[in-house]
Amino acid sequence: MPEHAVAVAGGIIGGILLFVLIGITAYLLWKKFCCLLSYEKLTSPVKVTNANAIFHDQSTSAIQLKSTRSRSIPFIIPPTLHGRDWINLTNEEHVQEGSDPYAIPQSGPRSSFHSLAGAYVVGTINPELYKCPEDKSETDFPEGNIGRLWFSIEYEQESERLLVSLIKVRKLQLPADSCSPFVKIYLLPDERSYLQSKTKRKTLNPQFDENFIFQVSSKMLLQRTLKFLVYHVDKQKQHHLLGQVIFPLKNATLTDDNKLVIRRDLEKENLEPPSEYGDIQFSLSYNDYLGRLTVVVLRARGLKLQEESYAVSVYVKVSLMNHNKFIKSKKTAAVLGSPNPVYNETFRFKADQTELDTASLSLSVLQSIKGEKTHLLGRVVVGPFMYTRGKELEHWNEMISKPKELVKRWHALCHSM
Repeated sequence: MPEHAVAVAGGIIGGILLFVLIGITAYLLWKKFCCLLSYEKLTSPVKVTNANAIFHDQSTSAIQLKSTRSRSIPFIIPPTLHGRDWINLTNEEHVQEGSDPYAIPQSGPRSSFHSLAGAYVVGTINPELYKCPEDKSETDFPEGNIGRLWFSIEYEQESERLLVSLIKVRKLQLPADSCSPFVKIYLLPDERSYLQSKTKRKTLNPQFDENFIFQVSSKMLLQRTLKFLVYHVDKQKQHHLLGQVIFPLKNATLTDDNKLVIRRDLEKENLEPPSEYGDIQFSLSYNDYLGRLTVVVLRARGLKLQEESYAVSVYVKVSLMNHNKFIKSKKTAAVLGSPNPVYNETFRFKADQTELDTASLSLSVLQSIKGEKTHLLGRVVVGPFMYTRGKELEHWNEMISKPKELVKRWHALCHSM
């Protein structure tokens, strides 16, 4: 009898648990079905108001420019987020019901949220704000500019080839109906051979897109300098030099699969004949706030080398003097075997403003042959009235009158110490 009672109680408890489990399962299935139905069945069609109406409170002039603006992209809020207060963000603008559920807003492309009833427009994206900045290298030219040249360089280590691509030149200074430009490309110090582009007829903005190859070893690469001469041909077939670009390869990082695109403004060539011992070009600048004197040694030309070969190295020694007493000196890197070396090296010296009336700079061009004594090729001194006259004094005074600005000039070398 007790065993029968236990069996009956166990059956009742098991039945109750089974009934509860079935009830829970039925409830979960019903809830899931209701959720699916709420997204699959549209109670009514929707219509999105014009997103540009968001800007209705702006000035009337902005509204008149709506047709010229780029198309904006609306943000739509789905019904699941309607519990949040979006009214203040949209100036109480709702998505209205009673129209085509697939209507596309006039201000933007189709959105997956457009088919959801009761959505809100909360804002728009202006694609104009995400455009890449415009390249102004072809429109912004400094005063006195005579043109700008674009080129690219790449070096192949395995074949030891320097690949030069002449891309274009812009804003040449000649009458458009007579300008027919072309470019000669040199790899200095070799000035006897060059490569030449095709001539472009009657244009101030020639597009070349031509490729050139120079054979040069990796050991000599950083000693070489690219020189671009831009000419124009007149009706009598005469060639006239418009400007030049000089680019030392030591200023570039040349590795395999590394193509550098470079642009440089054209410079006028110094048409004066070289002086007896040659000339040197450099820039001076003085920063009165930092008390710093800057010298940029650019290039030399017409040097009288004792022996023209790659065993000869030419460098410039820059010395700061005060009351004719040596203070400090610095040297450029040596350029091998060229009477027209290019340096483009910058040196800085500490010099108080009160010392400028007694300080001076000496630039000496020196030739060195392996195993022999260094030979002076020429020298120039720039400084105040105490030490210099003429162009050297003018260069110094112009540097002082234009603080923080680089002042560039050519100077004739002399042979006196």
